Amino acid sequence: MPETYDVVIAGGAATGSSTAYHLAAEPAFQGRILVVERDLSFARCATTLSAGSIRQQFSTPINIEISLFGVAFIRGLPQTLAVDGEPAELPFHEGGYLFLASPAGAAQLRSNHALQSRLGADTLYLEPAALQERFPWLDCGGIAAGCWGRSGEGWFDGYTLLQAYRRKARSLGVRYREASVIGLELDGGRVVGVRLDDGERVACGAFVNASGASGAAIARLAGLEIPVVNRKRCVFTFDCREDLAGFPLLIDSNGVYVRPEGKGFICGTAPPPERDPDCEDFEVDHGLFEDIVWPSIAARVPAFEAIKPGRAWAGHYDVNLFDHNAIVGPAPEPANFYFANGFSGHGLQQSPAVGRGLSEVIAYGAYRSLDLSPLGFGRLAENRPLLERNVV
Repeated sequence: MPETYDVVIAGGAATGSSTAYHLAAEPAFQGRILVVERDLSFARCATTLSAGSIRQQFSTPINIEISLFGVAFIRGLPQTLAVDGEPAELPFHEGGYLFLASPAGAAQLRSNHALQSRLGADTLYLEPAALQERFPWLDCGGIAAGCWGRSGEGWFDGYTLLQAYRRKARSLGVRYREASVIGLELDGGRVVGVRLDDGERVACGAFVNASGASGAAIARLAGLEIPVVNRKRCVFTFDCREDLAGFPLLIDSNGVYVRPEGKGFICGTAPPPERDPDCEDFEVDHGLFEDIVWPSIAARVPAFEAIKPGRAWAGHYDVNLFDHNAIVGPAPEPANFYFANGFSGHGLQQSPAVGRGLSEVIAYGAYRSLDLSPLGFGRLAENRPLLERNVV
């Protein structure tokens, strides 16, 4: 007789564990929850290998609202995810994002800022003189404007957030199992069982696909197709001789980013299309740093002309090729199959709101706090892309 769970979640990183925690903490839900994770060390998951940051500077209302909840959750995390009276720990460096725009992009940046302000985000639109005054180490050549998150934006350690989710979820009775999902059993338009690579089968009442890089393959087990692929992203570290006070997470107009990390810095960029194939390897493209990243940051911040490069690593984004936004919520069929896929680099920062939203849909049959339906699967079937202009 197989074990039975009310909800089985495939993927135990930030989104899967947030969903498990929120569902276990939901008063209307009294069921059993199993999280199936192929590697409980999480050594190569996007949560662990990401740059670990959160911003409100998006161009669509749903992404801004998701992040406004996310930063409130992070600020209250020590108490919210406390276990047995012991506060959870997650240092949050609220240094802000600084998006820079060329003359061609200034109008879009101003429009984004107006929307962000209307929804309650604390961002400042700055023209070159104001940028130079606030960030004296910055070269504003070719820049028409910038937008800086005065509060509510910054960076944190993704692995620490993941462990806080897991610890709280387990304290609430959630079980974790190290295995891979290799099959789904369907009956009457529903998922009724999950087959694992260790030979076991578990029965389930609902199934959540939060499996990151494996998301498209898991969806196919249910007869569903989603345009989600794996794209490699490299992160490079370096030290700088000068003290650059008040350095934010800086995103240049060409998409190259750099931010402080401890006493040094990290940086990176999305590769050009011809250097960005679907892949599964973790080899670092050091040429990306030499050819694109370093020349860009040295031109924008003259102090970076003389740096000491450090270690580098590579991880994967689960990229939604349709519109670079997450696919979240119920599938049309199987009726008890739920998506949490294709975050395109935003999964860690969106995990608080997505976990809460999925828990509401599973427990109540509808979103009760923030309506995540703009991220639903239906937009793919109806060819209604949700265009996000601020993709990093």
